[in-house]
Amino acid sequence: MAKSASRLAKILDLLERFYGEQAPSGPRTAYEMVLHRNSGYPQSDERCDKGIAALKKGIGLAPEKILAASDAKLREVMRPSVMNPALSAMRLKEIAARVAGEFGGDLRAAMKLPVAEARRALKKFPTIADATADKILLFTRTATIAAVPSNCAHVPLRLGFGRESKNWAAGYRSAQQALAAELPADFDALIRAYVLLKYHGQQTCKLARPRCDDCPVCSDCAYFKKSRQADATAAAERKSD
Repeated sequence: MAKSASRLAKILDLLERFYGEQAPSGPRTAYEMVLHRNSGYPQSDERCDKGIAALKKGIGLAPEKILAASDAKLREVMRPSVMNPALSAMRLKEIAARVAGEFGGDLRAAMKLPVAEARRALKKFPTIADATADKILLFTRTATIAAVPSNCAHVPLRLGFGRESKNWAAGYRSAQQALAAELPADFDALIRAYVLLKYHGQQTCKLARPRCDDCPVCSDCAYFKKSRQADATAAAERKSD
């Protein structure tokens, strides 16, 4: 008898039917992903895309080119995509210096380390915390990790995968563990889940003012059911008054 699809698999299929197939975007090497993360602030795909494109055109992405550039030039190049160009320039120099000094100019060396060591190496870079390190390990196909989009970690939690917490890191780990329990240890499956959950969070299940009435999976969403129950209770209380 064929094994029935998991609840998460059914949700992902519904999301894909609703939004269409979603392809991963952005850089694919660890080094360029670190640069991308530090090329826009407040961080968004659009700002980081804009910033790394400007960096590539105006200076170049190679560590030696960034190290050779003046701070003034780096500030000028990054100004359109960040709030603090001086801080951004300093971070880009730090990234380039660490890659050149510790990894011989090629961060792919770090990706060949055991996974725990590779994660520690990535987290030495500015603004790279667990969520981004996990994404890099997954998208570079270094480790089959159930990465969760850092700005959309609320999506699996609202759907009942993991337990929400006032501590963001605890909520992230809870969501990650719940997703890992339902997803195969397969790069394509894990990346597909990541991009679909992220797109859903950007388009519909927004952190503030989620568009629940437009959601294709609201019938299987714990957050939706809880909010509708709260609305019904409030309406009943107003009626009784």
